[in-house]
Amino acid sequence: MDLFNVYPLFDIEPVKAEGSYVYDKNGQRYLDLYGGHAVISIGHSHPHYVANISSQLERIGFYSNSVQNPLQKELAKKLGELSKMDEYSLFLCNSGAEANENALKLASFKTNKSKVISFKNAFHGRTSGAVAVTDNPKIIAPINRRDDVVILPLNDLTAVESELSKGDVAAVIIEGIQGIGGIRIPDGSFLKGLRELCTKYEAFLILDEVQSGYGRSGKFFAFQYAGIKPDVVTTAKGMGNGFPIGGVLISPDFDADYGMLGTTFGGNHLACAAGIAVLDVIKSQKLIQNALDVGSYLMDELSKFDQIKEIRGLGLMIGIEFEQEITEIRKKLLFEKKIFTGVSGKHIIRLLPPLNLKKENATLFIQKFKEVLDEL
Repeated sequence: MDLFNVYPLFDIEPVKAEGSYVYDKNGQRYLDLYGGHAVISIGHSHPHYVANISSQLERIGFYSNSVQNPLQKELAKKLGELSKMDEYSLFLCNSGAEANENALKLASFKTNKSKVISFKNAFHGRTSGAVAVTDNPKIIAPINRRDDVVILPLNDLTAVESELSKGDVAAVIIEGIQGIGGIRIPDGSFLKGLRELCTKYEAFLILDEVQSGYGRSGKFFAFQYAGIKPDVVTTAKGMGNGFPIGGVLISPDFDADYGMLGTTFGGNHLACAAGIAVLDVIKSQKLIQNALDVGSYLMDELSKFDQIKEIRGLGLMIGIEFEQEITEIRKKLLFEKKIFTGVSGKHIIRLLPPLNLKKENATLFIQKFKEVLDEL
């Protein structure tokens, strides 16, 4: 049996990783400034992370959610404390798309409505409801298309109120920072306005922090720069440092009923062990502050390049936009300079490195980046 070929693959086979570096089967070392789509939050193969999962596996790796699992409560407690959202409750699942599906479902349950507002260039996942509110027709199959999804311009409160005033909107969903959409940050005033409008028109505000959460922005969640309280927050990528886990943080306005939400694998023992280890390391090594400091340094240094059209970002979630297409830049960084980066469309390089990235790693990238631009 062959694999279903849906990914264009680089001819690189990683076999080992440590900290901010990945090693291929030939022993070649690569600086990882992409973190596998912002997944690697505390660094590759962190010893506390490895030990926590290994010791848990020796005891019990999985049982269903029909029994007591104290690790879930420990994870929820630590997440609430570190994020300063301990008044919220936590539903554990397996991915960002699944988290967003459940968030949308909660809003629809609560309001008894089905319409959803999302925004231009948004990405919320590839499953049924999540892909329906994603602004990319190429990945939306006919079965996923919904007439009750409205995609509006980012930062346009007038357009949002026009839709909300019709009284049929269950939820507004927005990314704390648009990732695939090009590292575009909603205005703080826009997020505050959304909060006020959703309250006024009895719709629920969902903050998708799947990519921008878990300290990546220099705060635990990117929306916290605006000082608002969403009704629901979704998270996933950095939550398990590579182990599949997602979460829905649910405000006290929602009452839980048995069977309302459910999952087979979500919140399993190994996933919780991974998630607890991540929170332990983020706290003990002050990685949120490190993301802010090293990210600010990177953006300051990148601002000195005349070839760059625009730099956007917060913390270690950075977009570098060029007038020209960036295919050749990225290839040279990867194959000649041995540095992993990401892309957003044809003109934007995305940096999403582990949150423990050191300043000397950032300096090395700037040096190699300059070499690439000088060569082109």
